[in-house]
This record gives sequence, C-alpha cells and structure tokens, in this order.
Amino acid sequence: MHDPQAESGFRMNEAKTMFETRAGERLLETDPADMPPDGHVVFIGRIVSPWTSRETCPKNMRAAREAGGGATLLVDPPYRDGLAGLERASHVIILSWFHHAPRNLIVQKPRHAAEPKGVFSLRSPARPNPVGLHVAKLVGLDIGSGRIELDAIDVLDGTPVIDLKPYFASTDAFADATIAGRDEP
Repeated sequence: MHDPQAESGFRMNEAKTMFETRAGERLLETDPADMPPDGHVVFIGRIVSPWTSRETCPKNMRAAREAGGGATLLVDPPYRDGLAGLERASHVIILSWFHHAPRNLIVQKPRHAAEPKGVFSLRSPARPNPVGLHVAKLVGLDIGSGRIELDAIDVLDGTPVIDLKPYFASTDAFADATIAGRDEP
C-alpha cells in the first residue's frame, strides 16, 4: 500500500518541532492533521530543490531566484500524460503540500510583524491545509521522464506536489493588487 507520509519521511512530531510557538499565537482546538481526510488529494510528484533545511530555504520565489540554482519537479508515471501541451507555457503555477508545516496554528506572529495575524492574511506554510502556491519559469520539460526544469523554487527538497497549471498573465496577474501597510517594489 502506498503511504505518501511514510515515503516523504514525514512524522507528525517533526512538524510540531520544526516551528516554534511565538507570543500572541493561537492554535486550533483540533489539529487538521489528526482529522480524517475528506478531499482525497493525491500527490502527483515531488520537488527536487537545493534546500534541505528550513533555515536555508528562501522565504519566497523572489528570494529563491536571487539565491540562484534551479529546481526540478518530478511527476509520477501515472500523471505524466497530463503534461502534454505544457511546453507551450513560459511559466507554471505549482501547488505544493508543505508536509513539514504544522496545521493547527491559526493566529501567527511573523518575526517581521509587530502584531499577530490570522493565518489567512499570511503566506506562511503553517496553515490548516498547508498548500503552497508558486509561479516558476518553465526551463525544460521531458514528458517521458516526468521532469520539469524550473528557474527556482522556494520549498524544501522532497516537497510533494498536488497540482500544476499553466500561468496566464492575461488572467492571473493583477498589476494594481496591494496589501495595506506592506511596501513592495
């Protein structure tokens, strides 16, 4: 029987010790990781990245690009036919599963923030469903081997991938999008 958690080397206690609790943070009464699954989400592949620890992993895609070095998404054999036509895309959206992140932290106090914030106002990997969103440049694609070469990625080596989509600048980009109180170039 295929056990994605065992395959990834993930253990529940690992997520709980990888993230420290800060003043002002709150946990959910029930950890979503302990609830029965209801979405039947499957991992379609894994990321191969140069990042092996939380301390060295870039905090976002901009930092990952600045750090240099590419990454590879390895798509599992049953899903490789789904890559047909992807070579037309210059960029892809990757949905990953932050398998090391705690799922019960509902209010967080980021190091850079003065006040705690709700998880849904943050891009932190610690969330009830630890789904990551990444937009990467498609550098190379080999459908037969399921290899997708990317310009960069901001996740740990071995991170599971739950979906992959082409990025459409015409519908996915909003030049006027802002976050009040956050300065971004």
